[in-house]
Amino acid sequence: MPHPSNLYLFAYNSLQAFGWMLSLSRILSSFISTNSINGAYASAGDIICLLQTASFLEVIHSAIGIVPSGVLLSLMQWGGRTHFLLAIVRKIVEVQELPSVFITFVAWSISEVIRYSQYALNCIGMCPSWLTYLRYTAFIPLYPIGVAPGEMWLMYQALPLIKEKKLYANVFDRLPFSYYSFVKVLLVCYPFLWLKLYVHLFKQRRSKLGKRHQKKH
Repeated sequence: MPHPSNLYLFAYNSLQAFGWMLSLSRILSSFISTNSINGAYASAGDIICLLQTASFLEVIHSAIGIVPSGVLLSLMQWGGRTHFLLAIVRKIVEVQELPSVFITFVAWSISEVIRYSQYALNCIGMCPSWLTYLRYTAFIPLYPIGVAPGEMWLMYQALPLIKEKKLYANVFDRLPFSYYSFVKVLLVCYPFLWLKLYVHLFKQRRSKLGKRHQKKH
């Protein structure tokens, strides 16, 4: 009988996998039916916002120790994506049809379908080796694609609109810098923060796939 925490994690990861699968199918259906990449947010934005917000549970999972992930790295990844999605894309209608949104959403959806499916099946000891390999390999192209032509490029394109709309001025008026300045600094720091996470994923890959290789011998 699986441990209750494993059953909970199986349910959570299964729901996330299903949600990301649904978002991917909606994005691709929109693309096929309209022959345009402009409808990614309209077709899947709401569900992706919901899934990303709910994934804060993963920071809690790390904090209480039911998963081995580090709290700081979990929080960094959650915070970066959530800021991009809720503070910029959801707030600025003018950027929602940009190609960067399509690129980001497709990269996220594919990687999350793989990741959550692997997590879910691993919780009940039924994960096939090919899915584990895919989980620790697919991020190599998907992660840079989602970050560079996706998240970073969109934030850069959003800068004039952030300045024009004086976005979050009521909050940042109390601070010595504006939200516009914050996003500019964030764009400079983004590659370094991203690289830290990317290197961590490669360490995980060596650890997980190395163990599997050793077991075969």
